[in-house]
Amino acid sequence: MSQQKFCFCTLALGKVYRALAALLAKDLELYSPNTAFIILTDQPQEFSKYPQVLAFEHQQQGVKCYHDKRFAIAKALSLFNSCIFIDSDMRILAPVPEDMEWLLEPGISARACMDMPKKFAKALGTTNKKFAREIEVIKKAAQFLNLEPECENVIFVHEYLFSVTKSTGKEIEFLETWSILAKYFEQNGVYEGEGNAIALAAYKAGLPVRWSEMSGISFFNNKIELVKIQKGQSKMDEMLTYFEEHQRIAHPKRSILEKIVFKLTNAMMHLYRAIKYRVEWHEQKL
Repeated sequence: MSQQKFCFCTLALGKVYRALAALLAKDLELYSPNTAFIILTDQPQEFSKYPQVLAFEHQQQGVKCYHDKRFAIAKALSLFNSCIFIDSDMRILAPVPEDMEWLLEPGISARACMDMPKKFAKALGTTNKKFAREIEVIKKAAQFLNLEPECENVIFVHEYLFSVTKSTGKEIEFLETWSILAKYFEQNGVYEGEGNAIALAAYKAGLPVRWSEMSGISFFNNKIELVKIQKGQSKMDEMLTYFEEHQRIAHPKRSILEKIVFKLTNAMMHLYRAIKYRVEWHEQKL
């Protein structure tokens, strides 16, 4: 493997996401063979057969695992100048250039992002209580960081595909602030939408956030691909294999009993982590 200044990275916890990450590792072996792929996972030995994968053991830290993505990015930036975070359930579809100019810009380049006030505006006419609650917590988190609650200059990041390039130490403050916000959001009952924490942490640290087409990264994301098909920008017959592979792994056939056990186990683990998290938070405050 030649020396490169960037790598790909992801988080793969649990049997399903490890299997999906393995497909992604095969894609990168084919389309970006000289690029390291850093995976934080609960079973690193499963990736030993992939030559470019650097697998590191990681056990889930949050109530849910979404904010644990920061550990993958931290590990990647400890080894490379830039990293491209990609969700483990995505695929790479074409060769990746070794010299992508947009990757040289310090800060965060996101394939999808929006001004935070636009996200707030979406909540005005909605009856979705979960979304309204999320907006409320975002504003409180901004005040917690001594930022303006309306977040006028904050850019929300859709976290499925984005890069981070070192910026004179600002990336370290970004990750440290994200860690604080991960706990803040989860203590306030918001377990998903880590893009909110990414946005606030980057703004607090002065780490630039920008939209980028991320030219050179041709990818498959099942939800985004469905939207593209509806808009006539993609064709189902050309993407069918990817949809079928994703469905086979992400939603395996289970008996009714297996489904019940699976849901009960997840619910019990969520409750256990939530209680454990609150106890630890309380002890830290004491």
